[in-house]
Amino acid sequence: MEQFFCKTKILSGPGAIKTLADMGIQRLLLVTDPYFTKTGIAQQVASAAKAEHVEIFDKIQPDPSVELAAEGTAAVKRAEPDTVVALGGGSAMDCAKAMVYFAELPVRLVAIPTTSGSGSEVTDFAVLTHGQVKYPLVDERLQPQVAILDSNLLEKLPAGLVADTGFDVLTHALEAFVATGAGLVTDALAQGAFCTVLDFLLDSFRGDTEVRGKIHEAATMAGMAFSSAGLGVCHAFAHSLGGLFHLPHGRLNAMLLPAVISCNGAAQKKYANMARAAGLGGLADTLAVRNLRNALIRLRRELNMPETLAQAGVDPRQVRQKSHEILDAVLADPCCSTNPVPVDRAMAAQILEEVTGRV
Repeated sequence: MEQFFCKTKILSGPGAIKTLADMGIQRLLLVTDPYFTKTGIAQQVASAAKAEHVEIFDKIQPDPSVELAAEGTAAVKRAEPDTVVALGGGSAMDCAKAMVYFAELPVRLVAIPTTSGSGSEVTDFAVLTHGQVKYPLVDERLQPQVAILDSNLLEKLPAGLVADTGFDVLTHALEAFVATGAGLVTDALAQGAFCTVLDFLLDSFRGDTEVRGKIHEAATMAGMAFSSAGLGVCHAFAHSLGGLFHLPHGRLNAMLLPAVISCNGAAQKKYANMARAAGLGGLADTLAVRNLRNALIRLRRELNMPETLAQAGVDPRQVRQKSHEILDAVLADPCCSTNPVPVDRAMAAQILEEVTGRV
C-alpha cells in the first residue's frame, strides 16, 4: 500500500516572509542562530510577523544537541507562544521541531529555511546529537504547519554551503526514489527535485543567484518525497560519521552516494530510470547506472568537494579504529529500514572502506 502525507502549507517566492503578517500571530518565539541576530535578519523576520510579543531564542549551533533542545523546550514553555518560527538551516529547524514536540503545547510551527538542503521544513524528521551520535526522531507531529520559501534569503550563501546543501538534496531525492516506501507521488517529487538540482547546482555554486529559488523548491520537494518514502544507508552513514567527525552532512552524502549506488544492486532499474530522466542516457540499465554514478562523481569534483574522509581531513587510521562503532551505529539507524536492499555488516563495511581513503 502506498502512503503519502504532508500537512505543511508551502508559501514560496521572493519576499514570502511578508506572509507572516497574515497569520494573526500574537505571541512569537523565533528560533535561530547567532548569525541571524547579528546580521539583523532575525529582527527583520520577527518584525514581518507584526506580533504583539516577540522573543528570540538564538542559541542554535550546528548538530543541535539533546541538551540544547531541552533548553529550548523550557524556553517554549516559559514564553507560551502561539507560533514558533524556525529561521535557518536544518539545525535550526530540527531543534525548533524538537522543542515544540517536547513542549507538548498547542503551538503552530512555521519553518523558514535559509539554505536549500535539509528539507526539514516539510518532513517528520528531526536529528539531535547526544555525545558523538546523531539520533533521528521520526513522528508526524514533527511536520511544521507552514513552510516559507523566500528566495531573497539565499542571495549571500557561500559557495561551500551551496555545494554541501545541494548534494544533500540530490541524496534525499535519489534515496527516496529507490526506497522501499516509494510510490508514484514520491517518485514524481524525487525525480523533479533530482533533475532540477543536477541542472542548476553548479550555476548556483558559481554565483548565479537567479537559479537558487528553483533549488530551494527542489529541496522542499525532496523533503516531501523522503518523508513518505524513506531514506537509506547513505543517510545512516552520514548520521554515524557526522556524529563522530563533525563534518557537514551534505559533504558526507557527497562522499557516500556513489559508493552506495554500487552496493544497492536490487535498485539498479530505478537508478537507471533516474539517469535517463536526468538526460544521462544509457540504453542498458548497467550503462545508465554507470553514467549516473560518474555524473555525481564529476559534479562532486566540480564543486571542489572531497571524495574521501581522508581528503576531508579525517585520519583513516582513526576511522579504522572506530570502524566497529561506526558500523554498529549504521546498522541501528532507522534509515536502513527503507534501504532498497537489506543492509548487512559486510555491505556497510564495503561502503566504509571505499569512502575512508588513504593516509
